[in-house]
Amino acid sequence: MPIDPSAQVAATARIHPDAVIGPQAIVGEYCVIESDVVIGRGCRLEPYVYIKRWTTLGDENEISAGTVLGTDPLDKNFTGERSYLRIGHRNRIREHYTISRGTRPESATTLGDENYIMTSGHIAHNSTVGNRCVIASCALVAGYVEVEDQAFLSGGVVVHQFSKIGRLAMVGGNTRVNSDLPPYFLYTDFNVAPRGLNLVGLRRAGFTAPDVLRLKAAYKLLYRSGLKLEDALARIEAEVEGEHVAHLARFIRSSKRGIARDLGD
Repeated sequence: MPIDPSAQVAATARIHPDAVIGPQAIVGEYCVIESDVVIGRGCRLEPYVYIKRWTTLGDENEISAGTVLGTDPLDKNFTGERSYLRIGHRNRIREHYTISRGTRPESATTLGDENYIMTSGHIAHNSTVGNRCVIASCALVAGYVEVEDQAFLSGGVVVHQFSKIGRLAMVGGNTRVNSDLPPYFLYTDFNVAPRGLNLVGLRRAGFTAPDVLRLKAAYKLLYRSGLKLEDALARIEAEVEGEHVAHLARFIRSSKRGIARDLGD
């Protein structure tokens, strides 16, 4: 049965017969759910939520009023073929938010688990957001962006297409992200620049004092040594141990746009 008997659906909601509404889901007043949509167990949709075709929500997601999920991509090259929005479990997406499907046929925009997405922003086509990220109000994430786990984008951040933001990176408000941001660091300024370690985020994530010291050593080699990037990376890999430093080095070596550099570089 497309609508589970235990789901609560408001009388004013409009649900396509082909949509699937899971157990204990709640669909509020004036919601619209199109065909080829799957809403998982225990999801809660506040009034006026619009879920468009080819969108899948996992379990226990909370979607606030005025949000539209699975919109056609904001891309002039899009010609209407099937593409997807896939959202994981236990995400909170607050009021007046939009997330687009992929542009190319059969491609997808993906959002992982336990993310907190605040109000009045947008995640564009073919972007990937990991797990336990925070994206604050009025932040805009362009197409083909990758955001690793536990990253924090403050209010008003704008992320250029194809940029990559590393794990536990924190980006200050109203920052323009037009390069890749290595993990674990703090970034700010209109032209994004590194400003030390994200110490609060690291501690909350359970990083030990030795973990933090190793990342500090890597940061100094990367941004305070005066070395060229390749030379700094070689020293980091040779002199600083630990899985987090190894992830940092892999992230930088895989960067296609180039990483954010300190002012004056």
